[in-house]
Amino acid sequence: MALPLLPGNSFNRNMGKEKFHKSQHWGFCNNVRMLVSEDKPGIGGELLFGQKIKPKYSVFPKGMGIDMPSWVAFDKQVLSFDAYLEDEVPDKSQENYRIRRYKIYFYLEDDTIEVNEPVLKNSGLPQGLFIRRHRISLPPPDDDHFYTVYHFNVNTDIVFYGRTFKIYDCDAFTRSFLRKIGVKLNPPGQCPEDPYMKTRREYGPPGVFQPGQLTDQTVLNVYGGYSENRVYGYLLDKYNLGKLDQEFYKDTDLSIGTTINVWGRKVLLCDCDDFTKTYYRTKYGIENFTSIPCKAPPPPTIERKFPPYTGFGSEEDSLRSCIGLMPTPHQRNFKKFMEFDSYGNISNTLRFFAKLITHKCADVERMFVISYFLSDDTISVFEPIERNSGYTGGMFLKRFRVKKPGQEVFKSEFSEYIKAEELYVGAKVNVNGYLFLLVNADEYTLNYMERNSDKFPLSSIELALQKLKEEKPKSRELKQVFIAADCMHTTMVDFNTFREIMMNLTVGKLTDQEVITIARHYRVPEDPCPDRNVLLAQAHQQLKKNTFENFERLIATCVYQDREKKKVLPSKDIKRLCKSFRLPLNEDLLGSLLSRFEDSEKQINYESFFCALNWRVNPVPELGVVSYIKERCEDEWLGMPSPIPVKGIYYLNLLKDVFGSEEE
Repeated sequence: MALPLLPGNSFNRNMGKEKFHKSQHWGFCNNVRMLVSEDKPGIGGELLFGQKIKPKYSVFPKGMGIDMPSWVAFDKQVLSFDAYLEDEVPDKSQENYRIRRYKIYFYLEDDTIEVNEPVLKNSGLPQGLFIRRHRISLPPPDDDHFYTVYHFNVNTDIVFYGRTFKIYDCDAFTRSFLRKIGVKLNPPGQCPEDPYMKTRREYGPPGVFQPGQLTDQTVLNVYGGYSENRVYGYLLDKYNLGKLDQEFYKDTDLSIGTTINVWGRKVLLCDCDDFTKTYYRTKYGIENFTSIPCKAPPPPTIERKFPPYTGFGSEEDSLRSCIGLMPTPHQRNFKKFMEFDSYGNISNTLRFFAKLITHKCADVERMFVISYFLSDDTISVFEPIERNSGYTGGMFLKRFRVKKPGQEVFKSEFSEYIKAEELYVGAKVNVNGYLFLLVNADEYTLNYMERNSDKFPLSSIELALQKLKEEKPKSRELKQVFIAADCMHTTMVDFNTFREIMMNLTVGKLTDQEVITIARHYRVPEDPCPDRNVLLAQAHQQLKKNTFENFERLIATCVYQDREKKKVLPSKDIKRLCKSFRLPLNEDLLGSLLSRFEDSEKQINYESFFCALNWRVNPVPELGVVSYIKERCEDEWLGMPSPIPVKGIYYLNLLKDVFGSEEE
């Protein structure tokens, strides 16, 4: 029992001491002051405060013999220890670890250590020299010193470079030497059995016995008697109690298509050589030697599972962090982006006009423009700015992909997003909790959906007419309703009247998108040839907007190209020249203008043409604002800011194509 550190309970070790000198640890080397030795103790060999001296080599007790250096006294004297190591086997379900046996040799002459692994036949592992002979440092934090003989004992663990070796026994010389130097040896232990080698012994056969080890009869005893004329005899085991039955494969057991067991492994015989075929044909009369295709079975497909979405960034970003150690950004579909990116007059953007489905009276009349970008399947929502409406308008939802409602957020699979095929006039779309009704679409969207009717079946005129043909019993009634609505007997009706009749007669079998598809197919064509003054007014409007005034250079270039001085050039040359000067007119408007100035030989007077386009010298009256006719419509169409899809529909052509010529 230790005394408490209180006054009167401890004694002063310095009592009677008169000198308190300390060793000099500093010296000079090449006239440079430096630390000579940090292991040097104080005066009289007393350790300084916090100093811990460890022997660099093994210090053996001095005996009565001659004093010789260790490398002479312990020459060719080696301590041998038996140890084993539990080697982990990763990525293998059959076994988790293996027991590997080692021999640890400690050389007394210089404290060097060598580790060898005895070679085990058919182990499948590299064996032999495991650690070459050298001095091994202790594990941290004592890695500034080396192993000595006093660190070794039986039934202890010893660590070499992070690997833990369990010493379970040693040889007789090692045991005797350790006792002589005063080391108390622990009792020897046992090395555990290797589970892999145990499994190998269980599925394999016991092995091949030596000649004479197995006989047909078992001898029980041998006797010879006591007389001079001995008669030797023996007794046999007639019951054959110790007989070991062992069967081997014979030539009759082998044939193409047979599966044999070879040391626990199944082997399928697929084919044989010509000598073997001749042997079996001659001895057993076998003629069928059809080979079996020896194709290895496909490896089992392992389903790769990923952790659920983390909630940070996009789902693709979260997945990329699970693919490899170095996360890489998500690769977008570049081919789709280049194919459906907007260029020129092709926007590759589907635009729909929509209304909010809500019970709030203030939000019923609000109109929105929903844009679907085909290049990356993103959606944006814009609210047109209307004065004195009480709403600021502008961007309602920035451009990004919109998930379908009712999906789990944190899951391993990708979420489903709204696709272009799910958008059509009359559809209800849930965008982040806001329910929109699509009431109309622009001209480009309707044309795109009709060109790709395989993806947009509601824009297929064939499918829409097929639905209408199912209403053949109502054909006479349908014609009478159309004639009654056509008061002026023009054989055509306006779009809202046409839609109301189709919806009432088909009792909701046709959707708004299908009604628009039919109406556009049988619409009354508008005037394809507007007046030249209208075209010039449109051209002047675009030229003013872009402040294009380079008409004199255009005429000068035409004069230079007019070699015959006829003051005319071909229409195609004028068109090419306008494109080279980047005339800010779209291709359709430019083509219409050129057709108005052409003569019978497709020639154009370039002076009159460019003088007419000069909006400063020859201005034309500006175009008036076109006011769209607000016709009678249902509640969900009220307040629609876009024009009606078509103005008039030829209903007689529709009835003829659907119900036949007898209905005319």
